[in-house]
Amino acid sequence: MAMSAVARETVFALRRQIAKIEGTLPERLQAPAGGMPIDASGLGTTVIRRGLAVGSADAFLRTGIEGLDTALGGGLPRAALSEIHGLETRDAGAVAGFALSLVSLILKEKQGLPMLWVGTSEIFHEAGLPYARGLHALFGIEPEQLLFSEAPKLLDALWIAEEAARMTAFAAVILEIRGSPRLLDLTATRRLHARAQNAGRPLLLLRQAGEADPTAAPVRLIVSAAPAANRETVAGPLAGSIGRPAFKVDIGKSRTALPGQFTLEWNPNEHAFAERTENPVAVVPASQRGADSAPASGAVLAFPAVGSPASGDQPSRQQHPAHRSPRRAG
Repeated sequence: MAMSAVARETVFALRRQIAKIEGTLPERLQAPAGGMPIDASGLGTTVIRRGLAVGSADAFLRTGIEGLDTALGGGLPRAALSEIHGLETRDAGAVAGFALSLVSLILKEKQGLPMLWVGTSEIFHEAGLPYARGLHALFGIEPEQLLFSEAPKLLDALWIAEEAARMTAFAAVILEIRGSPRLLDLTATRRLHARAQNAGRPLLLLRQAGEADPTAAPVRLIVSAAPAANRETVAGPLAGSIGRPAFKVDIGKSRTALPGQFTLEWNPNEHAFAERTENPVAVVPASQRGADSAPASGAVLAFPAVGSPASGDQPSRQQHPAHRSPRRAG
């Protein structure tokens, strides 16, 4: 019991040190009501709650997925910097689609307000821009509600996002960054987070193909594409069809959550998320060099040895294969 208490204090001190490094020192640390739960390792799970996490329920944007919202302490913070991270360039579409899904949820409550998407020329040329008709069909976002600001340099994009984050005229601000630039450090993200808190508006930081560097964002979600399930019909799933967009969402960092993974589908008709627990595709076994080698071959059939053919069966001179005749030199 004494060792468990010492271990809890050690973990508690380490988390405080990490919070200091990231510039997000918790204002209040408390255990959940009813005592501290014990995990499989025998150590208590300490829940870190800071400022917004102990506020009212309307301080969070709920995704509608009970497990994810509970893990995040109520949902994504509305007045804060939230990081949505794509580990590879090919995840840019999934990251943008997930961000637009969140914007669709935000715009349901902020009727008539536009949102601003800020990025550099590099990121827009690499990942492209959202399609206007797709915005309305999939997310219910009118084209005039989505404004873009293309900056020639990252420094300019950071300045635009910082100034836009302090304005209440926008329902939300998106800042899309590629890679792990030095300018996107703790100081820059602290300013963005502070502006979002003061304005009471969410600021989504989309990071493409970069390392999970420390930022001031209270929440980091790692998003990638998930296989789409078959399209549902009256007669059942339609084999070989492509259903709703799906995302694999990992909780990379959160003040109140342990690491977890969720597979979400976006319903373009209801503009809402739904959780999927089944894998819609068959799992392909690994190569024979891995742990799951290919199954052994079936029965082996042996043919009797064939003796030398009879003289009458020998082919004529004209019928001998060409490779048996001597080649001409020179």
